[in-house]
Amino acid sequence: MTTPEMMQLIIIDGVMAAVTAIGFAISSNPSRKAILISALLAAIGHGLRFAFIQSGMDISVSTFIVATLIGLLSILFARIIHCPAEVFSFPSLLPMIPGLFAYRTILSLIKFMQNTSPVKNQEFIMDFFHNGMTTLFILLALVVGVSLPVLLFPKLSFSVTRRY
Repeated sequence: MTTPEMMQLIIIDGVMAAVTAIGFAISSNPSRKAILISALLAAIGHGLRFAFIQSGMDISVSTFIVATLIGLLSILFARIIHCPAEVFSFPSLLPMIPGLFAYRTILSLIKFMQNTSPVKNQEFIMDFFHNGMTTLFILLALVVGVSLPVLLFPKLSFSVTRRY
């Protein structure tokens, strides 16, 4: 894949994540600035994660790096517009929820319960654990990644909504 094609795919991925983040952000009725920042963070985060995955990085590791970046940028933008960082970070992270892996986990479990072939059952159990662990590690990467900046910079994090 050539570089312009890859850049085009990264931009498309970022735009789709931004649209999704706008939908999630609107549900909590924030300001227009907060909605736009959520969209920007989702586009940056999801686009970077896509690029990391395409370069061969594991999805869990790339999700952790991007979630940490979103957490840091959320604190920065929170200081700028005096709004809690969670208003930006949560809608920005929601497009990265591993829905497909969770779906495949449940589907493998259902197939396992309905099947009688021991050979196929072994395959379904392997799929169940692979997809289940992937889902778990991605969710863990999202939670730890977005929480890490708050834990590393508590004074900065908890004083963002105060005007001096």
